[in-house]
Amino acid sequence: MSAGELVLVVAAVLCSIGFAALIVVLLRVLDTLRDVRREVDQLRMETTPLIRELLETTDEARATVDEARADLERFDRVLGSAEAIGDAVGGRVARTSFSSPMIKAAGLARGTSRTISRLRGAPRRTSIDPVDVPSIEGLGASNVEAADSSRRRKRA
Repeated sequence: MSAGELVLVVAAVLCSIGFAALIVVLLRVLDTLRDVRREVDQLRMETTPLIRELLETTDEARATVDEARADLERFDRVLGSAEAIGDAVGGRVARTSFSSPMIKAAGLARGTSRTISRLRGAPRRTSIDPVDVPSIEGLGASNVEAADSSRRRKRA
C-alpha cells in the first residue's frame, strides 16, 4: 500500500466517523424538536380556552365600557339641560322675588326720609339740580303756564 492509498483510507474512515457523529447529532436534534412540538401542542391546548375566555371577557368589557360611555353622554346632556333651565328659572325667580320688595323698600326709605325732613322743617333736597328759569316777564302767556307747571312738578 502506498502512502497515497493510506491517506485515502484514513480520510474515508474519518469522513465515515464524521458522518456518523453528524447523524447522531441530527437524531438528538430531531428528538428535541419532537419534544418541543409536543410541549407547544400541550401549551396550545391549555391556553386556547384561556385566550377565548379572555377575548370574550374583553368583548364584554368593551361592550360594558361603550354602554357606560353612552350613559355618561346622556347624563351629561341631561345635566347641561338642567343647568340651563336652573339658570333661566333662577334668574327669573330672583328678579321676580327681589325686584318688587326692593322697589317697595326703596320707596319706603325715600318716603320716611321726606317725612322726617318735613317734620324737622329742613328744606327738601331734590335729586335733580335746579334749572335756571328765565323771568316770567319775558315769557308769553303759554310759556308762563309751562313754567308754572314745571315748578309745581319740582315741588311734588
